[in-house]
Amino acid sequence: MQNLPGENLLEVIIEKNTMVRMRDGVRLATDIHRPARAGGPVAGKFPVIVERTPYDKTAARAGERTATDSRPLLRAEVAAYFVKRGYIVVLQDLRGRYQSEGTFTKYIGEAEDGFDTLAWIASQPWCNGSIGMFGISYTAHTQTALISLRPPGLKCLFLDCGGFANAYRGGIRHGGAFELKQATWAFKHAALSPVAKADPTIQAAMKAEDIRAWFQSMPWKRGHSPLRWVPEYEDYFFEQWEHGIFDEYWRQPELYAAGHYDALNDIPVLLTSGWWDPYAQTTTDNYLGISRQPHGIARLVMGPWTHGQHSVTYAGDVEFGPKAILEGQISEDYLSFRADWFDRCFKPELAQTDMPMVRYFRMGGGSGRRNAKQRLDHGGSWHAAADWPIPGSTFSPYYLHDDGTLSRNAPLTQTASLSFDFDPQNPVPTIGGAVTSGEPLMYPGAYDQRTHEDIYGARPPFLPLSARRDILVFETPPLEGDVEVTGPIVVRLWISSSAPDTDFTAKLIDWYPPSADYPRGYAMNLTDGILRCRYRQSWERETMLATGEIAEIIIEPMPTSNLFKKGHRIRLDISSSNFPRFDVNPNTGEPEGKALRKQIAINTVHTSQQHASHIVLPIVRVGSPENFFEESLV
Repeated sequence: MQNLPGENLLEVIIEKNTMVRMRDGVRLATDIHRPARAGGPVAGKFPVIVERTPYDKTAARAGERTATDSRPLLRAEVAAYFVKRGYIVVLQDLRGRYQSEGTFTKYIGEAEDGFDTLAWIASQPWCNGSIGMFGISYTAHTQTALISLRPPGLKCLFLDCGGFANAYRGGIRHGGAFELKQATWAFKHAALSPVAKADPTIQAAMKAEDIRAWFQSMPWKRGHSPLRWVPEYEDYFFEQWEHGIFDEYWRQPELYAAGHYDALNDIPVLLTSGWWDPYAQTTTDNYLGISRQPHGIARLVMGPWTHGQHSVTYAGDVEFGPKAILEGQISEDYLSFRADWFDRCFKPELAQTDMPMVRYFRMGGGSGRRNAKQRLDHGGSWHAAADWPIPGSTFSPYYLHDDGTLSRNAPLTQTASLSFDFDPQNPVPTIGGAVTSGEPLMYPGAYDQRTHEDIYGARPPFLPLSARRDILVFETPPLEGDVEVTGPIVVRLWISSSAPDTDFTAKLIDWYPPSADYPRGYAMNLTDGILRCRYRQSWERETMLATGEIAEIIIEPMPTSNLFKKGHRIRLDISSSNFPRFDVNPNTGEPEGKALRKQIAINTVHTSQQHASHIVLPIVRVGSPENFFEESLV
């Protein structure tokens, strides 16, 4: 990297809307932010940092804020910070978005466009041959999209809340079900598309659509959905929804970094996400896939955050305390966090110490009181580890019993089960969780699992979810000591159904006992998942349930980290829907995204000695707080 005396005195010059030609002739609008003095660019070659975005390369990004200043920084302000540290920053609008030419197809095509962009950058006289990339969410997806092609100059990645390890397993689909944040995202951004902006009639049509009403009419039909006004958005949306099996569509490089981890061998990657982010699992999966390469270099940071909100101390209605933010704990702030990583990659001689392999925020340990902002004080603390899952963890089964208990003791009864009616016309409403882009239908984070009039799909009388007849509740007795659960969560159920296909959901809950502030207790959701039974044997083929068949299924909720305090209960809720987070199974076995009928299914969870349904919890520590070893990260 070129040494620039007085770097803090550098100016920034922006070359706006340079049109970079792709291999098919389409040109992508690209802004180049360069070090300058006296109004002209500084001569020489520099390392380059790239962000490719569908969200307007000139706009602000919600995650670009601090705990003390809620105003999100414009991308030009972010770029200026890096430029003054001796980098050139390249920001680009994706194909079919804002100032770029072409047709937008969500996620697809970013491998070749990304490669062509980096190849163009590497050929420029101001590039020293070293290129890094950064970005949150979609802009993280664009990074893993291009790794299979190993573009020239790529030396470093910063993946925040994204970068599909396998979009079929998390991000677009999960457990075979379809994540309906794709519907709310498509509806919002179709209205912002160049096609819509150029046609007042389309703008008016999109504005007149009521997305809440449209969700009540799920499933949608091609040509008769709220996306029909912008066909390119409707086409890609239904293509995602209708691709139920894991086929070549899902193996495209934009959706399947897991198929190309060898291309990241020797490229340093910093991965970060939050426990309340829909990309928590893809982040830990990417860490595992990269770090297990012969020369893989990966570091992992997991906070108690919703999507990209590193500087917020709460998620939903739960407060994690002043140390829950990134600044002052992991780094000075989010800007310096990224800059330090790029400096480490491009100027390794300046690195004084190595970073811990894993840093994670363990939620829990707070007072349990209601704070001045009317949030539950759950608390938490930062920890470091040598790997993921945490070395020394004990993967402990907790068994489901037909009396509603959750226990380390396996069931002894020869026949035991619990059944419920799953009516797809009355699905279980989503209350928090690892969601994003779901407004105004669903919101991320931790909440008491109790319905009220502001919950989409909730119906009077507004009671706890546990009161529903289609939710089975299993819980431990009050804990005799504190228990830390940190890592991947696996739920193994033995099930049967009257339907040829149905879903089962699982939700892990930290149950607070009644207190002065919460006299009815507080059921705090931690993580949840779903499994569509037709994919129980293989993601690559469908197998319908036979009448009377007892089948084993595996549900994989998002990873989490939580301290269950003494006196609390570990609770597991089992049901068959979580709407609008996931599409609702009609129980008919019809093709994905094309069902026109619905029927009630009688769903059964078996809890006998032979069919011992259980959840596997990664137990890190058991005991009282004073016996816990906590490593400071400050």
